[in-house]
This record gives sequence, C-alpha cells and structure tokens, in this order.
Amino acid sequence: MHRVLVALTAGACALASFAAPAQAADISLARLDCGTPQAPVAVNQRFSDTFAYGDMKRQFVFSCYLIKHDNEYMLWDTGHSMTAPNVAPKVSLVDQLAKIDVKPDQIKYVGISHYHADHTGQIASFPKATLLIGAREWEAISAPKPAEGVNFKPFEGWIKGDNKVEPQPNDKDVFGDGSVILLRTPGHTPGHSSLLVKLAHMGPVILSGDAVHFRENFETDGVPWFNYDRAQTVASIERLKGIMKNLKAKLIIQHDARDVAKLPVLPAMAK
Repeated sequence: MHRVLVALTAGACALASFAAPAQAADISLARLDCGTPQAPVAVNQRFSDTFAYGDMKRQFVFSCYLIKHDNEYMLWDTGHSMTAPNVAPKVSLVDQLAKIDVKPDQIKYVGISHYHADHTGQIASFPKATLLIGAREWEAISAPKPAEGVNFKPFEGWIKGDNKVEPQPNDKDVFGDGSVILLRTPGHTPGHSSLLVKLAHMGPVILSGDAVHFRENFETDGVPWFNYDRAQTVASIERLKGIMKNLKAKLIIQHDARDVAKLPVLPAMAK
C-alpha cells in the first residue's frame, strides 16, 4: 500500500510538472530611425489604383524596429543606407543600438519585410545575424539577374553563403514560443512579410512592412498601382484586419508618422 501511495504521489507530481506553463519570455519593442522624411507628396495616383484619395498629401517616414526576447535580439527591417541621397538616416542603426550597448554581433535575427531599398539598406552591418525573409523575396534577391527595384547588393554575404539565411514560404514562429511571428502578407511584392509581436502590457503589435503605406490606404483597402499583385494585396490587408480583430492587436504602419509615434524611440522600449 505504501508503495502504491508513493507511486501515485510521484505520478501526480510528474503530471503537475508537465502541466505547469513555461514562464513567458520578457518581450520589448522599440522604434529606430531609418531615414530622413521628405516633404508631403500627393498620393492619389501612385497609392490608389482607383484614384481614391483626391488632393490628399502624406509625408512618408522610415522606421525600423528592435525586438528584445529575454536576452536575444531581432531587428525588423534596416531602412535606408547611410549613403542614400536626401533620405539617408541621420544616425546609423549600429550607432543607435550602441545607446543600449548592443553590438551588431548580438543581433540574432534580422527580419526583412521585402526587398526594396528603404527596408534593406543597412543589413550588411549585421553579418552574424540569421536573415528571415519570405521565400519569394529571397528568390528575387539571389537571382542571377535581379529585377529592377530589387535591392540585392547589401545581401552579398548571404547570397555567397557566408551568412545564414532562412527563406520562409509561410509564417514563422521566430523564437518558438508564439511571441514573435513572421506573417506572410504578399501583394506589395511576391514574398512580402509583416511581423506580429505580442507585448505583455501594450498587447499585440503588428509591424506592417509595406502591406499598407498609410492609414487611409489600410481603411479603404487601397492598392498602389506599382504593387506586384492586386488580389494578394487586398487579401493580405484583410488578413491583418482579421488578426487585429481577433487578437485586439495594434497596427503600426511603418511609413505613417501617426502610427510610428505609438512606439517609443530607443533607448526607451515598449513592453
């Protein structure tokens, strides 16, 4: 009888241990400056293929993001290069990270929303990072003759195989605990991605990449005429709206100053 009680007790303890939830990771998120804004521009013709915006003008900003997952770091997009005419950032990503004593080699992942130059310009500063990018984007970047508009040069180390890349055909649970998820949102480009970050206090946040470019674009399912695929663009916008509804998530449109201002600038971080 004694042996039975011991066995039952041991079994109960094992089940309790198995059932105990793992402690949630400490997640924080900060905004980085990734370009110098220019004067507001008319958006009716280029950013709506149904000419929905009349005389509206919008000033586009350029933002990148740092995600801290316990003691690991991820960058989301890398902005304009420091030599980009007129729109180059005032301070490099490396120097901005130095404000919190984070060195380039400490960045575990660099997630890239898509291959355009205003999102990829400084990636070469992080050769030790594993590149997370949509599979179709990577095909375009690593093609023998990349198409016009594909900013492939900063990816030289990854193309040669000196640096690590993980092309993603679907969504990617970055840290394996559901806290940071690469979302497949094609349309602007063939393999475009957005990023979902689940913060304990602020709640879930979606970083848009260029799935949309400004609030009115999002609210009206606006499709820029230069997007790769209209139907995919609309489907991706609807997906983001569904995630926002179901998770009560906030959308940060990376080119819209009204949204970008919702997140603190490094060294401050949202939790």
